[in-house]
Amino acid sequence: MNHEDTFPEEASGNDTPDTQTPPLEAAPASLPATSGPLKTIAIGDTRYTLLGTAHVSAESADDVRKLLDSGAFDAVAIELCDARHHSMSNPDAMGEQDLFQVFKEGKAGMVAASLALGAFQQRIADQSGIQPGAEMRAAVEEASRLQLPLLLVDRDVGLTLKRIYRNVPWWQRFSLFSGLIGSVLSRQDVSKEDIEKLKEGDMLEATFNEFAAESEALYAPLIRERDRYMALRLAEDAPPGRYQHVLVVIGAGHLKGTVEHLEAPLPADPKVERESLEATPAPTKLWKILPWLITALVLTGFAVGFSRNTGLGWQLVLEWFLINGILAGGGAIIALAHPVTVIATFFAAPLTSLNPTIGAGFVAAGVELYMRKPKVRDFSTLRHDVTQLKGWWKNRVSRTLLVFILATLGSAIGTWVAGFRIAGALFGSA
Repeated sequence: MNHEDTFPEEASGNDTPDTQTPPLEAAPASLPATSGPLKTIAIGDTRYTLLGTAHVSAESADDVRKLLDSGAFDAVAIELCDARHHSMSNPDAMGEQDLFQVFKEGKAGMVAASLALGAFQQRIADQSGIQPGAEMRAAVEEASRLQLPLLLVDRDVGLTLKRIYRNVPWWQRFSLFSGLIGSVLSRQDVSKEDIEKLKEGDMLEATFNEFAAESEALYAPLIRERDRYMALRLAEDAPPGRYQHVLVVIGAGHLKGTVEHLEAPLPADPKVERESLEATPAPTKLWKILPWLITALVLTGFAVGFSRNTGLGWQLVLEWFLINGILAGGGAIIALAHPVTVIATFFAAPLTSLNPTIGAGFVAAGVELYMRKPKVRDFSTLRHDVTQLKGWWKNRVSRTLLVFILATLGSAIGTWVAGFRIAGALFGSA
């Protein structure tokens, strides 16, 4: 059955004359029937046939193979970015990264999130018997076999995560993080609702579905921006006239939005807008100066304490040292770090908390890497190990990520707790 009209034709928000709007055509009669929605748009001398797929569906993978076997297409565009394509082509790519460089560049959170998403994906595969993204893999394989150009039109997953993080209010970020960790580490079966969501969207949408439905700040970078981004990439990489007929394989949940953007006139230079959707919003000035402000306030507190009484001054310094050290070291202990790492974290945290250019987590992860260098088998079993909660502590790669994250979290909590203790001691509330 060929579903050619699976969503109502709605205005795209652009009141443009009909002469400027490319026509929306039914799928050519010569194309084989598909289980998923199929839309063809003609722009100039090029036709774009968009196949809406289910990311957990053997039928969608069959649809891709049937369409490409028809010989009707001279290019293939898929809803993948370079990073996900590389990960699909090289499953061990995550383990090949230089961990120290990951920590140095501040990418530990992104790597941990990617591992968590991969664990969620593996759980779905184990439960359903179908590897999510099978239709994308089929498109890659068929494009290679038929020697067709392969266009990767989705935004980098790391950029999407960063824009989500920057776009949501700060008080919602912890909920997102805990929701992500909870959803991927739970040993319960993935709910039918999550699997159904994957039939329309993708791994990011399934993971953040609960929040996206209620938050415009999350919905925009997660879904709406990506619809626009994929249309811009098509206009940039496959402009009218470059190819005769392009097969565009995207999740069914992105079909309607992407079609609407393609129907409306796109900018003459899509690269400019596309790059704007890749930019990471800069943190507010407050977040930039806050670490330095806290350092200044703490040092001022020490100075005031010593000016009043030498004993009070040393008491404040000791409390700062112990609270920071114990909480940061406690985070390292929870991560089952090497004893030397725990000791180093305990002594480093009070000092790094007064130096915004380096964090306790960075010191902890560096020492852990030195004391427990990951072995070849840690990298080779990484993707499988992180599908279980205990695997995050068992694998040396993922455990080092936990050391970094938990030591950083402990140090951050210690900074605020010790800061309030200092304020209380100086102003008489403690």
